[in-house]
Amino acid sequence: MTTDDLVRDGLGRSLFRMTWPMIFGVLSLMTVHLVDSAFVGQLGVDPLAALGFTLPVMQLMIGMQVGIGIATTALISRALGAGDSVRAQRLGGLVIAVGLGAAFLLCGILWFSRAPLLSLLGIDSALMPLIDQYWVPWLASAWMGAALYYAYSICRAHGDTRLPGLMMVVTSFINLALDPLFIFTFGWGLPGAALATLVAFGTGAAVVYWRVWHRGWVRFDMHSLPIDRAVGQLSGIAGPAMLSQLMPPIAAMTATALVAGFGATAVAAWALGTRLEYFSIVVVLALTMSLPPMVGRFLGAGQLDHVRALVRLAVGFVLGWQLAVAVLWLVLSGVLSHLLTQDLSVAAILQDYLVRVPLSYGGLGVCMIMVSVCNALGMPLRAMLISSLRLFAWYLPALWLGAYVAGLSGLFTGALVGNLLAGTAAWLLYRRALEYQVAVAGTEVARPR
Repeated sequence: MTTDDLVRDGLGRSLFRMTWPMIFGVLSLMTVHLVDSAFVGQLGVDPLAALGFTLPVMQLMIGMQVGIGIATTALISRALGAGDSVRAQRLGGLVIAVGLGAAFLLCGILWFSRAPLLSLLGIDSALMPLIDQYWVPWLASAWMGAALYYAYSICRAHGDTRLPGLMMVVTSFINLALDPLFIFTFGWGLPGAALATLVAFGTGAAVVYWRVWHRGWVRFDMHSLPIDRAVGQLSGIAGPAMLSQLMPPIAAMTATALVAGFGATAVAAWALGTRLEYFSIVVVLALTMSLPPMVGRFLGAGQLDHVRALVRLAVGFVLGWQLAVAVLWLVLSGVLSHLLTQDLSVAAILQDYLVRVPLSYGGLGVCMIMVSVCNALGMPLRAMLISSLRLFAWYLPALWLGAYVAGLSGLFTGALVGNLLAGTAAWLLYRRALEYQVAVAGTEVARPR
């Protein structure tokens, strides 16, 4: 995939070709998360609440791996756009070595700090024995998921979204097949859900790493790659990008603490609603994976006009699509809430969530696209600013104010208002970032190589 190929085929068609495999892949992963929640919901309120308290912590691991993945895609795609394929291969090897070590370190920190960390979220001490059983297999699956994600990032940077998309579907089917077996048949309960994920991710990692190696996309002979400079470039993008990705889980922890004030039933409903949110923004998630390699190629070739047209096309589609999703959840809110849980009080709260919060997913989607694009443009600090303002200037204050004025329903309304305001601000900040890139088009970062 070259920039000439992207332009010759048409930006819309190229974006679709890069995105559709990721849609199916991410959709399958989101389906697994949703089915996981449904299976765990059959175990009772306590396991579902334990899962709800784990979700924001899980986002810490996801934020770390996505931050490194963003840097991977940005640097490798930019090197390929500049015609330096050998550097791209060595960057791939560097990413694997650094990323796996960072994931292992974070898993250790999370395990040893689990008690004080979950106490900050307001967890009931009665849930801690269940957390202790669940977190060992969950952390192992999280590390394996990070390893698999780095391989996916290398594939996307080289223009291959089909292999990651296909393996996401395959690993999801493995997970779905093993879930009832591990959770119910073997009687492993909540830990069984994490073990099923571990086996699925391990299978996927074995396949994808083998393909990446045999395609020659990774090299570990770093003698001609200035390690200090390469690590500096990686951390220069990965650091702010990681902080951008870690802000949502920090905000999610704060939001969960707010919800916990309304009881374990509210936390259980919030956990289900969060799972549905991931499912609802699957197209946006796919676009955040397919857009950066295209933007990076155009940036490496100095073709910023194509960046502008490409992003405008993506944002217009996201707004229309997320409005349609919100209407669908509104219509199905009563039926869906009772399908996901047998607890009537949890179902009632979830229905209230589905009536309000999904209407804001368009604004949330714009924020996510803008963060992704700014990272690909080599402006991670701007991306971090967008994430910071969305969460701490709009979303969380609106959540708190809504809860203060109108209780739990007000909290849901606050989520709606906060995301819409954040989406508008994110678009304006991106426009200023692009104007800056155009203004410095003669510098090294924007000049064709």
